Amino acid sequence: MTPVFDLTLIWVGIIGFGLVMYVLMDGFDLGQGILFPFAPDEEARDVMMNSVAPVWDGNETWLVLGGAGLLAAFPLVYSVFLPALYIGVFLLLAGLIFRGVAFEFRFKARSSRYLWNWAFAGGSIVASFAQGAVVGAYIQGFETENLRYVGGALDWLTPFTILTGVGLLLGYALLGSTWLIMKSEGYIQDWAYKITPRLLLGVLVVFALIGIGSPMIDDMIRERWFSGISIIWVIPIVALVFAALILRSVLQRREGQPFVATVGLFISTFVSLLVSKWPYVVPPNYTFWDAASAHESQLFLLLGLLFVVPFVLVYTAWTYWVFRGKVKAGEGYH
Repeated sequence: MTPVFDLTLIWVGIIGFGLVMYVLMDGFDLGQGILFPFAPDEEARDVMMNSVAPVWDGNETWLVLGGAGLLAAFPLVYSVFLPALYIGVFLLLAGLIFRGVAFEFRFKARSSRYLWNWAFAGGSIVASFAQGAVVGAYIQGFETENLRYVGGALDWLTPFTILTGVGLLLGYALLGSTWLIMKSEGYIQDWAYKITPRLLLGVLVVFALIGIGSPMIDDMIRERWFSGISIIWVIPIVALVFAALILRSVLQRREGQPFVATVGLFISTFVSLLVSKWPYVVPPNYTFWDAASAHESQLFLLLGLLFVVPFVLVYTAWTYWVFRGKVKAGEGYH
């Protein structure tokens, strides 16, 4: 009997939503860590950390949700991705651990505070770069035979994946600076306004290089984007519109609009990646349907998520509402 609903497509939507939520919500607090070494002074670092301290661990719920859902709904992804990306995933998790520990210990430390500053910054930078490199590895594809990864342990680390790692570093820093514009005031906000256009320029340059490099390493992307006039060219145009909105809102000293426009820039970039690789989840050979678990397994897990996802959304919205408003120097979560 043919299923009424294509559960694979539903799960693609769920996993995609979870990944977008993670990138956006954990992106701005990773961005605080990336910007940490460049902050004007220690008071500014206190404000930066306090602006995300109430929400950072809740933001990472989406990483757990997306990862667990990916394992359950698309087990082939795990059987290929983990052997291919062991080192990258290890760096990602190690960076998140260092950053999480630094959140609690930095405010209690005195003489060793500088060490926790570096732990927070280093963990954020390593985790962000690893995420970007993993995205680059997905774009360039995996060497597989008989549903198994047969490449080397360092095949994921190439000049292209280094470029995507740097691109996500700059992107998270941009999210962080626009978040700080919205959450801070005085000289700290002035500093965030100052660095945002520079970060935006860096993001656009690296994204342009990635856009040039992707068709060179992937025949499918080249054919999809350059086989005549295509509607998918609307996506980068939308991204450029969001970039222009970021710049204009910063020049006009708007507070909320730069962050909202940066979110739009990230979403349009994610859609561009999805469209470029669709329907392959383990490129260049396996589609989402090839990687999917049994229909019964997907249905059973979907029933559980019907309870979990609304709860996470309500909790997240409530947390952001409670901790809305400006974070002032000398005050905050700790």
